[in-house]
Amino acid sequence: MVNDLKITVYDIKGYCPVYNQGSEFYIRSGFKLDTDIELCVHSISSLMPYYISLARRIKASELGISNKEGNGVVQCLDPCEYTNGGTVIFKIEIIE
Repeated sequence: MVNDLKITVYDIKGYCPVYNQGSEFYIRSGFKLDTDIELCVHSISSLMPYYISLARRIKASELGISNKEGNGVVQCLDPCEYTNGGTVIFKIEIIE
């Protein structure tokens, strides 16, 4: 069984021209991107190594990306301290 994932913009370090804190989008059925917001292609690459495993119910703690609540946490690739951009932190929740 493959679960849906809810991805939330949990935090932003610096300034991101695309995301706002609290924005959400979904990955449905392990591969369908479901969104009403604009997405940054660079940030999607930070989710790529994990979304299939999480959708197949492998725990974020087993992948080494778990927060205290057991959700996955990853960040985009923009090193804001050096680019004057914004590093976005995403929370990934498995929807049962």
